[in-house]
Amino acid sequence: MFVDKTRINVRAGDGGSGSCSFRREKYIPKGGPDGGDGGAGGNVILEASTSESSLVSLVYKRSYRAKNGTNGAGKGLYGRKGDDIILKVPVGTVVRDIDSGELIADLDANGSQAVVARGGRGGRGNIHFATSTNRAPRKFETGREGEERHLELELKMIADAGLVGYPNAGKSTLISNLSDARPKVAPYPFTTLHPVVGVVEYPDYQRLTLADIPGLIDGAHRNVGLGHAFLRHIERTSVLLYVLDMGGVDGRTPWDDLASLEQELELYLEGLSKRPSLIVANKMDLPDAEANLAELQKRLAGDPRKIIPVSVGIGETGDLAAEIRELVYARRKELELEKLQKQSASAETELLPPAGDTDEETIILE
Repeated sequence: MFVDKTRINVRAGDGGSGSCSFRREKYIPKGGPDGGDGGAGGNVILEASTSESSLVSLVYKRSYRAKNGTNGAGKGLYGRKGDDIILKVPVGTVVRDIDSGELIADLDANGSQAVVARGGRGGRGNIHFATSTNRAPRKFETGREGEERHLELELKMIADAGLVGYPNAGKSTLISNLSDARPKVAPYPFTTLHPVVGVVEYPDYQRLTLADIPGLIDGAHRNVGLGHAFLRHIERTSVLLYVLDMGGVDGRTPWDDLASLEQELELYLEGLSKRPSLIVANKMDLPDAEANLAELQKRLAGDPRKIIPVSVGIGETGDLAAEIRELVYARRKELELEKLQKQSASAETELLPPAGDTDEETIILE
């Protein structure tokens, strides 16, 4: 079962109360206060892990509560901190507070953590309230309550390349040919009902991740069909692979399919259709495929994107794997350069003096 969106309720542990106690031992009159502090409540933590591929583990139990801190005691004994709860979620999980709409965390790296509910602070014991005028204080603090939150968790898969195409275009067969993924393959639309990620391995031991996204139809940006269940997962892919049916099996033309796919992506998220991409001309073993390929090449004569003819149904993928790697590596370098430029610009901004704050003298020439 694949789940990419769910809601849960989390509550951190309450802090333990401080102790009101006095030292009472034989031959030690006026021993003074010795009440210890209460322990802090446990936190609720979300941790991204590659061992999780879906949010299904959080579906059957919707409420989580961390342990409370224990109370302080006499003889200066401090209470124990409550145990944290660590919930494992897939890499790429976005966490929002339902009540406020606040974005709490975007767990986009393996091992990254976010404290989504903080435990309450433990109360102070009466040992902290002794003064020169009040040597036997009976004052102490109760522990504070832990945070409680209603959270919405949404999985947006992270992959190097994502397959975009109409239902029955051959995306599932393509990813099964190129990677270790084994999605369901059948000759009817919407065979794939949830995203599938496969790993493409190369002879030099390099690896790339390839995502097979559920088929897109017209109006997907308005949540028609699988709609946003498809589009949210394509947001994080570095490059796109437009998989086109060159045989026109469903009565559509490849160039119209390409234009519709680009329009749906752009309507959902501005700039999404402008990402680096390849055009995978699939089903080249069908009768009308060659003529359709020639027409597609003619219509895209000024387009810099490469058109890769393949026939995944009979296992012919040509140089597609090599072309994907070349495009992904080029995109990685581009993103790294953009990141360095932003860091450099940020550092320069920090070094600039505030406006109007200068030691230079103003010279007025008459």
